[in-house]
Amino acid sequence: MSSEAASTSTAGLAAGGDILSKLNTAKELKEKGDKAFQEGKLKDALASYHQSILYLSGLDKNALQKALGQPIPEPPPIEAVDQAAQEKPKTEVDILQEKIYSNMSQCHLSNQNWKRAVETADKALSYNPKNRKALFRKAKAQGELGYFEKAEKILEDLIKDAEPTEKDACQKELDRLRAIDKERERAHNQKLKGFLNKEKINLGAD
Repeated sequence: MSSEAASTSTAGLAAGGDILSKLNTAKELKEKGDKAFQEGKLKDALASYHQSILYLSGLDKNALQKALGQPIPEPPPIEAVDQAAQEKPKTEVDILQEKIYSNMSQCHLSNQNWKRAVETADKALSYNPKNRKALFRKAKAQGELGYFEKAEKILEDLIKDAEPTEKDACQKELDRLRAIDKERERAHNQKLKGFLNKEKINLGAD
């Protein structure tokens, strides 16, 4: 092997080692975030998840696949690109980011930061549109924001093929949101009725 080839090979191994090191750091940060969340330390959990995402975002996925000794996912054939059912091949980085964003969504739910809960759930769903935890969390946050129809649609779809335990949780959330929506509608109608009655009184005052 020529000195130039040897140098290139050594550089490649070093780069691969650096990539794997960053991946392992990202995994450790995710685990740290999971532990913090379980302990109720939501701020710490979100900080660790955010740091993990920063490490993962800077990785070259193809280089990582090579470093892991795994094949680089082939792009879908041209005729399949626009098919909604076409699933993109996922790397280990994609899977980790999906889980982290879904967990971040749960943290934001616990903090009652509904908008951020929806945003991070959407990011998880961009990696896997069928992530049921992310869908449930998105529906819950949307309901809290007042988007009842959107939340209802997601929960109804989840219930269709849910396991018994999951179905019960989705149904309870659906019932809760419907009750909130009904109460808000009642309060709105009551307020409108009071306004109309006031108008009648004013009209009759002359």
